[in-house]
Amino acid sequence: MPRDGDQAPLIHVGRQAIYDRSGDVVAYELLFRDAAGATRATRRSAEATSRVMVAAFTEFGLEQLVDTRACFINVTREFLVGDLPVPFDSNQAVLEIVETVQVDDAVVAGVTGLIERGFTIALDDYQPGAHDRLLYLATYVKIDVLDADVAEVAAVVRRVRADHPHVQLVAERLETEDDLQRAFRLGFDFFQGHVLGRPHVLSTATLSPARLSRVRLLTALSVADVDFDEVVEHIAGDPALTYRLLQATNSAASGLSVRVSSVREAAVLLGLDTVRQWVTLMLLSDLAEASDDQLATVMTRARMCQTAAEQVRLSGASAFSAGLLSGVADLLGRAPAELAGELPLSADVTAALADGSGKLGGLLTAVRRYEQGEPSALAELLEPGEAVKAYLQAVGWCNGVMNAARPPGPARDPVAPRG
Repeated sequence: MPRDGDQAPLIHVGRQAIYDRSGDVVAYELLFRDAAGATRATRRSAEATSRVMVAAFTEFGLEQLVDTRACFINVTREFLVGDLPVPFDSNQAVLEIVETVQVDDAVVAGVTGLIERGFTIALDDYQPGAHDRLLYLATYVKIDVLDADVAEVAAVVRRVRADHPHVQLVAERLETEDDLQRAFRLGFDFFQGHVLGRPHVLSTATLSPARLSRVRLLTALSVADVDFDEVVEHIAGDPALTYRLLQATNSAASGLSVRVSSVREAAVLLGLDTVRQWVTLMLLSDLAEASDDQLATVMTRARMCQTAAEQVRLSGASAFSAGLLSGVADLLGRAPAELAGELPLSADVTAALADGSGKLGGLLTAVRRYEQGEPSALAELLEPGEAVKAYLQAVGWCNGVMNAARPPGPARDPVAPRG
């Protein structure tokens, strides 16, 4: 959990320019990076792809990263065959199929469907072989020229030009001026490599407008009457959240004859209440680099606020929101009052977060004091024994939500009851 003086966690995206024969930047490739000083990707996976997607399309904003130019993003098999959705429109995106993808009928059908949706396809690190089946679908073909045999590269260029004249060729991994000049002579259309510019890592703090939007979604999820269509629309517009929800849902549904491929299908199959619980946990996890114990503390606080509020005839939904958002503020190292000022909250929740005023503010303060080992705080509000019962019920609920949202594996309780 951030301490006073700590900087907010940062996210990082590598960006490398692609040039045309005139020397103008025509596109950028966006690359996974896990640190500001990273010079290469530590992994190429569906998770890495989704993190690049969420950073590009929600955290930074595509305009900030690439302006109006094309945006190349590596995609893995899961995104091509529909196991995971490509959760953005085709406006500027070029889906770059990495060389490790095994091309079969499912991949060809998936790529065809993406093209029908308007996406542009690039083949990364192309060599003659299995990926030939995708040449007629590709707009760009990238050829790695580093340490390559010049005669072999020339033969590949001639063959692609002859059989697929629509394809535009990109020479990648150009390290020296000699590499660049050879690529020019071989007739490549576009050029990418360290001789022209190394990937530049861009970083931004986690509480961007997109993360503020996630906090707003948390608020929407915690109200008594959740708008099904609104929640589905919000989740579907968040690439990383969609990826994680579908991953968890498909794991839970693995024993069924159907696997879901959209947020709406997940909500219908599992029920909105279950999806709401999972997404709330995932949002918390994404909002800050928090441990299971820290996430459990926030979830337990929110649930305990709700339970206690209902016993004293206050709004359980408002209390859940107040407890949840106070915990989010703790995770992000921000003042609850500051966070409340940025959200469309009801007056009682705003007052509770801003200065602990009102009945709801008093209840939130009592729950927080209970967390700190002062049981007398809640004893003034609840009947004897009800505080312990509310806490244990909140722990049980939290454990159930967290275990359900994890990938399959040995269940464990993230929170242990007080001794």
